[in-house]
Amino acid sequence: MSINTHWNFLKLTDEQQEISDSLAEELGISPILTQLLAQRGITSFDEAKKFFRPDLSHLHDPFLMPDMDKAVERLNLALGRKEKILVYGDYDVDGTTAVSLVYKFLLQFTSSIDYYLPDRYTEGYGISYTGIDYAAAHGFSLVIALDCGIKAVEKIEYAKELGVDFIICDHHMPDAKLPDAVAVLDAKRIDSQYPYEHLSGCGVGFKLMQAFAINNDIDLALLYQLLDLLVVSIASDIVPITGENRVLAYYGLKKLNSSPSLGLKSIIDICGLNDKDISISDIVFKIGPRINASGRIQKAREAVDLLVARDEIFAREKSDCINQYNQTRKDLDKTITDEAAAILDKLEELSLKKSIVVYNSEWHKGVIGIVASRLTELYYRPSIVLTKSNGLATGSARSVPGFDIYKAIETCRDLLENFGGHTYAAGLSLKEENVEPFTRRFEAYVAENILPEQQHPLIDIDATIEFKDITPKFFRVLKQFSPFGPENMKPVFCTKRVFDYGTSRLVGKEQEHLKMELVDSSSENVMNGIAFRMWEFNDYLKALNPLDICYTLEENTFNGNTTVQLMIKDIKTEPEH
Repeated sequence: MSINTHWNFLKLTDEQQEISDSLAEELGISPILTQLLAQRGITSFDEAKKFFRPDLSHLHDPFLMPDMDKAVERLNLALGRKEKILVYGDYDVDGTTAVSLVYKFLLQFTSSIDYYLPDRYTEGYGISYTGIDYAAAHGFSLVIALDCGIKAVEKIEYAKELGVDFIICDHHMPDAKLPDAVAVLDAKRIDSQYPYEHLSGCGVGFKLMQAFAINNDIDLALLYQLLDLLVVSIASDIVPITGENRVLAYYGLKKLNSSPSLGLKSIIDICGLNDKDISISDIVFKIGPRINASGRIQKAREAVDLLVARDEIFAREKSDCINQYNQTRKDLDKTITDEAAAILDKLEELSLKKSIVVYNSEWHKGVIGIVASRLTELYYRPSIVLTKSNGLATGSARSVPGFDIYKAIETCRDLLENFGGHTYAAGLSLKEENVEPFTRRFEAYVAENILPEQQHPLIDIDATIEFKDITPKFFRVLKQFSPFGPENMKPVFCTKRVFDYGTSRLVGKEQEHLKMELVDSSSENVMNGIAFRMWEFNDYLKALNPLDICYTLEENTFNGNTTVQLMIKDIKTEPEH
């Protein structure tokens, strides 16, 4: 817990300090807030205005993406000739929302359209030969592949032989050789001049639909109706919430909160979020996992059936099913995490290792990504969890902040049958006999390249403040920093030497949480806070000892009263310097 967590106080460079000072003058807001802006790379009044007032007019021209003109031309041709179009996507949240968005939008212009999601167990990740055969056998001459396909060189060749054209919309790292598809849309292409490279897979699908709409004089308001799907993908795929993603997420949340599609509404209801202002973290922890559970436990197609649903009773039944899958997923995830931890705890040399690779041929393939995330949290090391699927050891990798796990896996590519992903999450498959040499090589690379500060939990602290700084205006402006997410995380503040006001107490079923009422020396302000699972600080606090705390600021509504609450992230009894 707090003993191992290092507090990293972010400091402004001289240049950032100058920017912060001038922004404080121009914007007339607290210097603490302009310090946060400077840390987020905002350097001018105009940039600050764009940041605080996201607008759909800030979206980039989709035709700046390589191959976009070719993609639109082929799509127009298909619609003009009434060709059958198949929308193909990966089985995770990003893939299923991408398929739903593109399918729903194009359905307004053609009825010769269907969708296809590969089976996680029989086909595996990405474009599959089975999927191509299905398209050819059912007369689909154009496939729009979403959130996958950037490495499918041989498969696209095979599709061409069968007379099936592909438009690829992906956001994963490309290899030097691109598939010979009609169009390959990926802002991470080496030759891409597109101004923003962090779109989700659904985001790339959205850009294709935006380009199609512009080219055909279709009112973009029709497309913006689907931004609720896009924000679910942005949040769930953990892409940066900066630049274009921030604009899309901002308007997506508006739509999700005001008038979500029928399918998303039924998921919101089942999560118990219907009376809440839904945030990015609600999507990450509640909505996303339920959509994901469909592809993990059953068929991803069911998630798309729900997301494109037009009948309320059908939507309710499907969301009940998906909720049940999610419960099954939770049970599996707990069992496998416990089994993996038991394996690791028996390893004598575990304390010397910088990485984790575990393999059990019996584990359920649908949850190994989640288990990899759990192990990364538990042991704070880049982690890979492998199981057996289609005769190969197949797995998921998750990383710690700052360490590029994709690159680490890539250095062992000669031992792999397949791999793909990005900095913090990747998938891979290899022959069983290569698991051991891969484990050794992967460990050697991690040991050589991981930095000391990437080997223990770290909390970045944006600013040290006093309670008197937390005014209503301060909090009002702070709320406009949202939506929060990667590269625009909710600011973390530190206040030093705080004391119990006399009314702090333990709460929770097992008295495991600390409900705090705190004061500092700067003002009479009594601040309410909640410290989950930090019961052990209670006696120290009650003895009127000073604490240093770090926290985020939340709104708490109780009995119709809304107050600002400290969400305590960590506590130190010894001062941090």
